Amino acid sequence: MDYNRNSSDFWRNSFGSMTGTIVEMTPMRLGNRRADACRIFVTVEDMDGNTINFIMTPSTYVVDFTTLSVGMRCTFWYRADAPVPLIYPPQYNAVVVAQERNDRFVNVSYYNSALINEEQTLQLNIDGTVDIRTTNNQYYQGNPANHNLVVSYVTSTRSLPAQTTPRRVMVLCE
Repeated sequence: MDYNRNSSDFWRNSFGSMTGTIVEMTPMRLGNRRADACRIFVTVEDMDGNTINFIMTPSTYVVDFTTLSVGMRCTFWYRADAPVPLIYPPQYNAVVVAQERNDRFVNVSYYNSALINEEQTLQLNIDGTVDIRTTNNQYYQGNPANHNLVVSYVTSTRSLPAQTTPRRVMVLCE
């Protein structure tokens, strides 16, 4: 934990991510109950052959509402501060999933009051053209600052932090 932050900042959720190819998707069992297909166990392999398992639940946000399938290259984001079982391969609860595409970039992070992400690598310029919604696809009526956001954008400046006017912003309401 970064102790240089304000104490009010500790509630934020940092995100980890992993990009790879989906190699298996199976309905997940809960204890002795049979699989209900509401939770999906997804095995992902990165370019180095490392495997990570993700649990997708009905609350996992899938960018662009893409139907995922085996063979698809995706990035999975998970809460870095969430408890995880000490098993191999690692297993995380997926918060956000995005299919890798050449026509857009996706960033998942906490954005502060200046709309700069937690890593201080991206700043958002919000104007009247930006589509801001909640994960259930409803228009977000408030200010997206000081929230965990899923940002889809096409281009950015080369400054630090890079600046972009995103195509779409999804607010991860807590």
